[in-house]
Amino acid sequence: MAELLDRPGPTRPPAVIPGGTDDVPPAAFEVRLLEAVQDNIASPPVVRVARGMSLFGEHAAGWLLFGAVGAVLDRRRRRDWVTATAAVALAHGASVGVKRVVRRPRPQHPRVRVLVGTPSRLSFPSAHATSTTAAAVVFGALLRKPLVAALVPPMALSRMVLGVHYPTDVVAGSVLGAAVAVGVRRLANRSTAQRPRKGNR
Repeated sequence: MAELLDRPGPTRPPAVIPGGTDDVPPAAFEVRLLEAVQDNIASPPVVRVARGMSLFGEHAAGWLLFGAVGAVLDRRRRRDWVTATAAVALAHGASVGVKRVVRRPRPQHPRVRVLVGTPSRLSFPSAHATSTTAAAVVFGALLRKPLVAALVPPMALSRMVLGVHYPTDVVAGSVLGAAVAVGVRRLANRSTAQRPRKGNR
């Protein structure tokens, strides 16, 4: 919810870092790549799907709901589902924290079309990419499905189709989400291994 503090007004002025210095503009190749993605992929049906994905991933709400449903239905592994869902929430929170430190403004180039509203004017990293990657790692492990390959590229690409993130935003978000998810899984596995088993007390 911290992103709501940065809700944009009618326009999205460039963010300013401490000291009053404007943020460094994106590299030219990022703008060209973003423009190429939109020119070649952003057809009306694709944009509609991307907007649906944006709504699903807003504040990681769709993934948190997915984890909650898993915890309800899979009672035998409820602790694992709760831990996995917490990892997604932690990853999303980490992305918001990094955004508020880096304060990179979202794309504002005349050749880039912004095709969806955003709850924040901050761009780096992509919270959608972060939470989706974390969800793909932890839920994929629980379901024994290769969700990373199935979920992460479409979500990352959708953020560029909609013109709300630069390529490095989605790459950084995916790396952050994977790092948090793997870290939480390792801690959970270590805790499980150290827990006394019934009959061994």
